Parts: sequence; C-alpha cells; structure tokens
Amino acid sequence: ILGATIDNSKIVLQIDNARLAADDFRTKFETEQALRLSVEADINGLRRVLDEQTLARTDLEMQIESLKEELTNLKKNHEEEISALRSQVGGQVSVEVDSTPGVDLAKILSEMRSQYEIMAEKNRKDAEAWYNSQIQDLNIQVEVHTEQIRISQTEVTELRRTLQGLEIELQSQLSMKAALEGTLAETEARYGAQLSQIQGVISSIEAQLSNVRADTERQNQEYQQLMDIKSRLEQEIATYRSLLEGQEAHYNSLPTIMVI
Repeated sequence: ILGATIDNSKIVLQIDNARLAADDFRTKFETEQALRLSVEADINGLRRVLDEQTLARTDLEMQIESLKEELTNLKKNHEEEISALRSQVGGQVSVEVDSTPGVDLAKILSEMRSQYEIMAEKNRKDAEAWYNSQIQDLNIQVEVHTEQIRISQTEVTELRRTLQGLEIELQSQLSMKAALEGTLAETEARYGAQLSQIQGVISSIEAQLSNVRADTERQNQEYQQLMDIKSRLEQEIATYRSLLEGQEAHYNSLPTIMVI
C-alpha cells in the first residue's frame, strides 16, 4: 500500500508538471498571438501610409502636369500677345506713315519690337524659372515621398517576414501544444487506469485485511472461550482433586480405628 501510494504521488506530480507545461505553452501562444495582432495592426497602418503616399505622389504628378499645361498656356499667351502687339504696331505704322511721313517709323518699330521682345524674353525666363523652381520642389517632394515609400515598403517586407516567422513559430507551438495535450490525455488515461487498478488492489487488500481482522477477532473469541473452558476445567479438576484428597484422607483414617 505504501509503494502504491508513492507511485500514485509520483503520477499526480507528473500530471501537475504536464499541466504546468501546457499552461506555459498556452501563455506563450497568447503572447505570440498578441504580437501577431500588433504586427498586423502595424502592417495595416503602413498600408494606409503607403496609400496616402501613393495618393500624394499622384497629386504631385497631377500638379506637375497642370504646371506644364499652365506653362504651355503662358507661352501660347505670350506668343498671342506678341502677335497682337506686332499687328497693332503694324497698324500704327501705317497710320503714322499716312499722317506724318517725316517720322522714322522703322526705328520706332524696331525699338518697340525690341522692347516687346525683351519683355517677352523676360516673361519667358521668369515663367521658366518659376516652372523650374516648381518642378525642382516637386521633384524634391517626389524624391522624399519616394524614399518614404521605399522605407515603408522595406518595413512592410521586414514585417511580413517577421509575421511569416511568427506564423511558422506559432504553428510549431500549436503542433507542440497539440502533441503535449495528446500526451497529457494519454498519460492521464494511463495513470487513471493504473490508479483504478491500484484502488482495486487497495480495496482487495483492505477486504482481505478486514477478513483477517474478523478471523483474528473470531480466533480471539475462540481462544477466550477455550481459556474460560480451561479455567472451569482447572477449577473442576481442583475440586475433584480436593475431593479425592479428602476421600483418601478418610480411607487412610479407617484402618487406624480398626486396629484400636
């Protein structure tokens, strides 16, 4: 019984150890699951940032196209203004020729043309400088956003790799947990059967012990009865002996009386 009790205690200790290991793996699983959810949330946030960067890049490209169209329109407007000014100058020249033929119209026309050309060139240079500055700023912004997008894509790639690694580790932990749970169930079933068997043996031994105790009590009672019988027999023997001794003394006294 003592050996069975020790084995039972060992089995209970092993079951407790297996439960502690299962709880440890359950805690690790919950931690890995929380980390996975955090990584997924970070990935979703980076995706939103990537979408925002894509929209910003598209907006910048549209602004560049709009600036190009605006520059084209400015060039076209300058050309139209120059053409209109040239036509106006031509009309004024013809009028002045008719009214005052003594004025040097060629020189005036040349000066006005040079002035308009200078103005047109200045406007064109100003427009080109403004356009180039805008294009440069936009290119810088595009490069910055492109670098941010590249960094975000790199981070997303790294997070995906980390997520894949965590998923693989999670699957491994789940497989290990399932194996441990199966081992725990098998161990509990086996130890339960052994415990039932031991309980049966203990019950049988207790029944045998009860029978032995009952036999011992019965034998004690029989021994007590025998001792009582022995005591009565000894008393009867003592009584018979005393009677015999008294008769013997009586018989011994009879011959002496006859001789007298």
